[in-house]
Amino acid sequence: MASVRTDRASSSSDLGRLLRHWRDVRGASQLGLALDAGMSQRHVSFIESGRSMPSRQALTSIVQALDVPLRERNAVFLAAGYAPVYSEASWDAAEMQGITRALDRMLRQHDPYPAVVMDRYWNVLTANASSPRFFGSFIDMAARTGPRNMLHLLFDPAGMRPFVVNWEAVASSLIQRVYREAIGGVLDEQTQALLDELFAYPGVDASWRLRGSVASTSNLPMIPMGFAKDGKVLRYFSMVTTVGTPQSVAAQELRIESMFPADEETEAFHASAFPAVAPAPR
Repeated sequence: MASVRTDRASSSSDLGRLLRHWRDVRGASQLGLALDAGMSQRHVSFIESGRSMPSRQALTSIVQALDVPLRERNAVFLAAGYAPVYSEASWDAAEMQGITRALDRMLRQHDPYPAVVMDRYWNVLTANASSPRFFGSFIDMAARTGPRNMLHLLFDPAGMRPFVVNWEAVASSLIQRVYREAIGGVLDEQTQALLDELFAYPGVDASWRLRGSVASTSNLPMIPMGFAKDGKVLRYFSMVTTVGTPQSVAAQELRIESMFPADEETEAFHASAFPAVAPAPR
């Protein structure tokens, strides 16, 4: 993409503020950033103070050194007067066809176990055939309007929460996952708003905001998520898949959550109750 300045008015103070913010987030000094970005500390200082406007190449070195998420990198480039570098097209845009085909294949191959594709805020973008069948066997999913959010589904007393075994341990571990899996390791405003909504549900302990507050007595290498159904407990663990070396905002923010049976009883239940659905002819 050409290095032509945009016609949007941008101020050096906005750029300096953004760079100082990300330097603070990463705990980097001006000297440390300068060494990582291959420039002088004086140059970094002049850019942050607005005394110097960086070239696109210099700015690229800075955001890479600070590991700024792609969406926020675009904001940095705009603040410097440059056009955004990374596409912000939606996850199902034409340019994402290679990835969406791979997602579709992964989802189909994971039947008869639930698997969903989510955005950075845990909103479900698409799912395999087993997901609505599984969750619909507990609650009326059609009654849940608006974007389907996995965290709200599990925290809402009118959702899956009554069926979750050892809900407090599961819920606290999910809160910690929000912190741990935030894009770039940073809670943006919308992620913080999502957390506030979750903590507004009854019975959600405010201490779960403390990182590392998860306690588990399980002797398994993960915290299983159990669902009580028909006198049985179905136990699962999840694996999260992301796109390697993303070059678009949507590609970086996609996450595939795949549920796997944590014991043989759960595996046998799925084989009989939720058999794999044959893919539709293409």
